[in-house]
Amino acid sequence: MSLLSDLVNLNLSDSTKQIIAEYIWIGGSGMDIRSKARTLPGPVSDPSKLPKWNYDGSSTGQASGDNSEVILYPQAIFRDPFRRGDNILVMCDAYTPAGDPIPTNKRHKAAKIFSHPNVAKEVPWYGIEQEYTLMQKGVNWPIGWPIGGFPGPQGPYYCGVGADKAIGRDIVDAHYKACLYAGIGISGVNGEVMPGQWEFQVGPVEGISSGDQVWVARYLLERITEISGVNVSFDPKPVPGDWNGAGAHCNYSTKTMRNDGGLAVIKKAIEKLQVKHKEHIAAYGEGNERRLTGKHETADINTFSWGVANRGASVRVGRDTEKEGKGYFEDRRPASNMDPYVVTSMIAETTILA
Repeated sequence: MSLLSDLVNLNLSDSTKQIIAEYIWIGGSGMDIRSKARTLPGPVSDPSKLPKWNYDGSSTGQASGDNSEVILYPQAIFRDPFRRGDNILVMCDAYTPAGDPIPTNKRHKAAKIFSHPNVAKEVPWYGIEQEYTLMQKGVNWPIGWPIGGFPGPQGPYYCGVGADKAIGRDIVDAHYKACLYAGIGISGVNGEVMPGQWEFQVGPVEGISSGDQVWVARYLLERITEISGVNVSFDPKPVPGDWNGAGAHCNYSTKTMRNDGGLAVIKKAIEKLQVKHKEHIAAYGEGNERRLTGKHETADINTFSWGVANRGASVRVGRDTEKEGKGYFEDRRPASNMDPYVVTSMIAETTILA
């Protein structure tokens, strides 16, 4: 085992200028993350300098067997915390050989929205609060829970300390540091209300980079739980009953909102979100109706509401924003399994371009 560990941690720079690039993309379900590695002749820092690559789309639910080739376009580079050195992680999106985005490529449309002059001049910032649940391998049940049974009721677990409250902290800390090493704008982590459930925050990050960074942060979490022998669930309601669900609250601001008088702009933006409530709900993640019940710090899925410091509303405005008359707001509707490309670009489209 020590020899295997030595080889896994081998420093390639001692013997070669070549590096390993791990290409990452999103599979056919919209939540399955795929990756494969290739050797490059030397360090690369610009994604436009990276070669495109193909994969078998018939094995990921993204192409038919008789026309299976899908092309990966490198879009963003991150440092690889597993291989380290000059090795990299590469976030990609997927296209047909003719150069058309495949139907599951949500990044392409998002990039077009963020490149619109009216959106670009507003410099939209996002802070995504990604909740997730650590699950026991082989059973669909949170870690630290007795099989078929339940822990004590919610209350002591949120930001809790101790072996009976902070279940899985070693995984959380490993992920936190891996994200920082990779160059992801992770701003914090905390234990959540349900035991075995945690959250990490990415942001503030501008525009399309928010989606890139959340997806790579998810990839790192999947890899770390793979090593740890547990599963990670992004299900918005992993345990039925009197337990909190899992969301991906999206904090959002534009340049105008952050300037003096921004609160009035925020209120107008919220009005626009209310008009398109159904469209946003439909794009905010699968199974969200099990989470947005009006209980457990959520608003009812069918009713739009907003308020200051109200965690039971669809949209929350913070006390500091109200006091200063400028700042940001939080869209609390997105589910934990939402696509950050879809959510971030849709909020910009509705509040700026609508």
